[in-house]
Amino acid sequence: MSFVGGGSDLPGFYRRYGGAVLSTSIDKFIYVNVNRKFDDGIRIAYSRTEEVSSIDEIEHQLVRACMEHLTLAGGIEITTIADIPAKGTGLGSSSSFTVGLLHALNAYQGRYVSKETLGADSCHIEIDRCGEPIGKQDQYAAAYGGFNLIEFHPDDRVAVTPVICRPETLQTIEESILVFYTGITRSASKLLAQQSEQVDRQADKQQVLRRMVQLTYDLYAEIQGNNEAVFGEILHENWMLKKSLTQGISTDDIDDWYAAARAAGATGGKILGAGAGGFLMLYAPKERHEAIAAALPGLRRIKMGFERQGSAIIFYQRNQGA
Repeated sequence: MSFVGGGSDLPGFYRRYGGAVLSTSIDKFIYVNVNRKFDDGIRIAYSRTEEVSSIDEIEHQLVRACMEHLTLAGGIEITTIADIPAKGTGLGSSSSFTVGLLHALNAYQGRYVSKETLGADSCHIEIDRCGEPIGKQDQYAAAYGGFNLIEFHPDDRVAVTPVICRPETLQTIEESILVFYTGITRSASKLLAQQSEQVDRQADKQQVLRRMVQLTYDLYAEIQGNNEAVFGEILHENWMLKKSLTQGISTDDIDDWYAAARAAGATGGKILGAGAGGFLMLYAPKERHEAIAAALPGLRRIKMGFERQGSAIIFYQRNQGA
């Protein structure tokens, strides 16, 4: 769940100016199970099932790229389940899947892998090997977990710094957030590619992103000073700026929902992810939550809490045959 600075993690921007986002991982999970297969084939079960005899035949490009990256052969079975829809929802599902798969495959090979390596390797898989025109924030958020400032340096280094504040400050922020599913899925890659192209060519778009990066540092400082009262206000400014980056980030329906939520007491919010659909996140005092939900009768409210661990191996049994 990214709050401010989204879009500054795209290489066309951060390699010039540096980027930063403030985000948290959430308590919705993708579970990846890796096991030795009885024969030498490969079985992969996700929204569909693939039974193939070699890596080259795998149609799921992330699975194929991860197995190639780790020089895995056949005789393996990979299954996945997810708490929420896996595509087009703005919650970093593909990056979370890649992080989890790399983590599980490394464990399957009897290898420990650090959170920093998981983040970097996941970016390499998605951006370099699979050619996705996306940024780096989701991979590091899923790998590290927790509430963090994530900085993207012009030399491609990524720094992850935990937000340090009083427990009650973090609790207030968490309890003030409410999330609604719009029922709309979309391709983040297309939106991000369009955004990257416009930011590359237009100085005014670069200025917008630079202001969003400044808001990231502003909010980081305010939270560390335990001043959560400005959270909604900064979210609101960030969303207004983000909408101006390119057409398609918002829609008439999204604008109407957001206006209705603001009228009912929300102080800020945004569409999570690249925009145009997925989940609408709002920030408001707890006592206004029911009124906001009543003002959005066509949307499904989804309970989401913060998560602090990041990618984890929850069961491991050494496989002598791996």
